[in-house]
Amino acid sequence: MIPLHYYLIVAAMLFCIGLAGALIRRNAIMVLVGIELMLNAANLNFIAFWRYSPNPDGNQGVMFAIFSIAIAAAEAAVGLALIIALYRHYRNTDVAKEDKK
Repeated sequence: MIPLHYYLIVAAMLFCIGLAGALIRRNAIMVLVGIELMLNAANLNFIAFWRYSPNPDGNQGVMFAIFSIAIAAAEAAVGLALIIALYRHYRNTDVAKEDKK
């Protein structure tokens, strides 16, 4: 069985990559991808802590992960709708340029 700290390290790396992508990238779609990576890191932590909890027979960790996936899907739908509206209006998806207008 893989130790818990390996999962936590992978989740931390995934979260850092997503955070860097959300903060550094100027393209709105890449910012959305970074946010999705951060949510996936949180899901990995939910599942890892559930699996290594004293009561793994309960479904608390899985339910948290499913709820997080549903929130991520709604966030992606709203984010993509905003990006499409932004593109139709300004003809680009560069977040830095839109902030100055």
